[in-house]
Amino acid sequence: MPTFTALTSTVAPLSNCDIDTDQIIPARFLKATDKAGMGAHLFADWRYHADGSPREDFPLNRPEHQGARILLAGHNFGCGSSREHAPWALTGFGFQAVISTSFADIFRNNALKNGLLPVIVDAETHQLLFDLLEEVPHAELTIDLATQTLQLPTGATVTFPIDGFAKACLLRGTDELGYLMSFEKEIAAYEMSLPAQ
Repeated sequence: MPTFTALTSTVAPLSNCDIDTDQIIPARFLKATDKAGMGAHLFADWRYHADGSPREDFPLNRPEHQGARILLAGHNFGCGSSREHAPWALTGFGFQAVISTSFADIFRNNALKNGLLPVIVDAETHQLLFDLLEEVPHAELTIDLATQTLQLPTGATVTFPIDGFAKACLLRGTDELGYLMSFEKEIAAYEMSLPAQ
């Protein structure tokens, strides 16, 4: 998993509220057990017509949002079933962070375990961001994980919460098992210090 320290990027807005994991990655794509190629199916039912051609009006297909690594989503993002494929699809598409006012707990945990940062902001900041992108589609935001801040183009910053352990793993670019294995020498030394059974 790559390290996540700071990210400066343009933003793709998707204002729909209550976007569930079946919209993020439709169930027909869940047979895959590998992350490879998952990004092609992100929001498949919204991004493509029935014949597979892209919908020009869908935000992620618009030229000004190509290459955006931050998704600005509506309220209650990632609700529904607990499929790990949802963050796989988002990161496979190129997103490294999602901003919303709230995330479903299971989605948030799956995201953090897969290197995708869920950034929670208050309703006022949330609306301000949508308004900003309406006026300046190429506006960039900076997310600094170490300081847990989101910097707006105006220079103003807002803080966001994150679990301390998840933050440490993202900063190190490791998952939970990798974090534990980083203490392998200390664990081995402790086991050697125990009396023989």
